[in-house]
Amino acid sequence: MTYKKLKKNAEINSMIKKGNENLGELGFTDHSEIHCSMVAEQAARILKKLGYSKKQVELAKIAAYMHDIGNVVNRINHAEYGAILANEILKKTDMSTEDRMTVVSAIGHHDESTGGATDVVSAALILADKTDVRRDRVREKPRDEFDIHDTVNYAVTQSKLKINLEKKVIALNLQLDTNICTMYEYLDIFLGRMMMCRGAAELLGVTFKLTANGAKVL
Repeated sequence: MTYKKLKKNAEINSMIKKGNENLGELGFTDHSEIHCSMVAEQAARILKKLGYSKKQVELAKIAAYMHDIGNVVNRINHAEYGAILANEILKKTDMSTEDRMTVVSAIGHHDESTGGATDVVSAALILADKTDVRRDRVREKPRDEFDIHDTVNYAVTQSKLKINLEKKVIALNLQLDTNICTMYEYLDIFLGRMMMCRGAAELLGVTFKLTANGAKVL
């Protein structure tokens, strides 16, 4: 099983589509194939940049693309549901049991309410997923219907994840429109996720930093 083949899997794509539709009805931000693909590419970039193997990069991409399929069952415990669903799907492929368990574990540990990085694949997934903060993840709706998650994402006019090998730092650099959302509001929503990123970065042997409008926050 390769990432290229996985992206063409109709069952997986149906789960992502329906899960995203469920979240849309519940008022959550975009969790579509676009998000899953972006997280997969970002996870791969992190591991490639840090010198990890092609196999680890490929497993990170696979885990990242599938990480939100559990939303087809329910948003609550979606990481755990997603891990179980992924295991059943990947059983039908030529993926080795060891590699399948790596993917399943990464998916099962990616949510900040119950998870945390346990290996390099899960660490890359967490960093890529939790730093995907951007205005176009907000669904089309009137501004007066925005909840705090919509407001925070909409306030982010630019988001870049930079990897500095010399300083051993992974930094999320945000441009935040403070007329829409203050830094305090951002941290109120995302502090748990950013702390999760810090743990994931440490597992990879680097430090996680967050800057907003050029000022260091974490």
